[in-house]
Amino acid sequence: MKSQTLMKATVYDRKEQMPERFLESLRQMPLPTTMLMCPPEYFDVIDVKNPHMEGNVGSVDTTKARQQWEEVRSAFIASGASVELINPEPGREDMVFCANQTFVGLDANNEKLCLLSQMKHPSRQAEVEAFSKWFAANGYRVENVPIKVGFEGSGDAIWHPGRALVWGGCGFRTQPEVYEHISEFFGVPVIRLPLRSDRFYHLDTCFCAIDEGTVLIHADSLTPEGIDMIRSVFANVIECDANEANDGMACNATAIGGKHVVIQKGSPKVVGTLRDLGYTVHEVETSEYLKSGGSVFCMKMYVF
Repeated sequence: MKSQTLMKATVYDRKEQMPERFLESLRQMPLPTTMLMCPPEYFDVIDVKNPHMEGNVGSVDTTKARQQWEEVRSAFIASGASVELINPEPGREDMVFCANQTFVGLDANNEKLCLLSQMKHPSRQAEVEAFSKWFAANGYRVENVPIKVGFEGSGDAIWHPGRALVWGGCGFRTQPEVYEHISEFFGVPVIRLPLRSDRFYHLDTCFCAIDEGTVLIHADSLTPEGIDMIRSVFANVIECDANEANDGMACNATAIGGKHVVIQKGSPKVVGTLRDLGYTVHEVETSEYLKSGGSVFCMKMYVF
């Protein structure tokens, strides 16, 4: 078995590359219980950036969107989390989706690090500066990716709960080359997961890590090699069917403290399975945000 040191700055694409007892060899990481959110003052659908937005331009009920945002925040707090806020800015209609502008975490010395996104759409690129300033003001070392490749933050780069390991989605918004830098910057291995469907354009739409041993996935959106790696690391793999993954974005849930899951209403199979496994599930309504292709996970950033 490789040592923890030797596994740093390593990217895996196949199960055969991974050492035995892989997860146990990695340093532990705290489970973040603080969420960064952005109030939806300017949230709207003004163009089509993904298939979910088709037919929804100009259809957002802003009063309902605010009520739903408050419901999500309340569910986070009921799950034991605290919520920090970043100020919304005019003309930044997607800024409410706080998962995309950065990727943040801790290195082996517990230094707080923030890597800035290089987003596909110009309107979203304009959001990054505000998040850069927020994280710098809150004690993070903030850096840019040194190469010009697509990278959309923790929409695609997702920490394994409790361990120094990153799961890295790629193909639509984030390019695979970025993960070599992420591995080096944070000093952690990365398991790279190519995405197969433009309806599941970020990893957080088809992969939700619940705790160290449990994950929720939409298997059809991932490659067979990716699923093999997921099954080799997680003891419990919950498969979400196409209806619940697509219509309700069930995999865009948020786990808090390894015990609570906040999820969009309307996914009885997934919710039933999670409750049978002992998790406390908080169902919320995010229908206005589904029009833009986002739900609970998209609406926050874990803060370490």
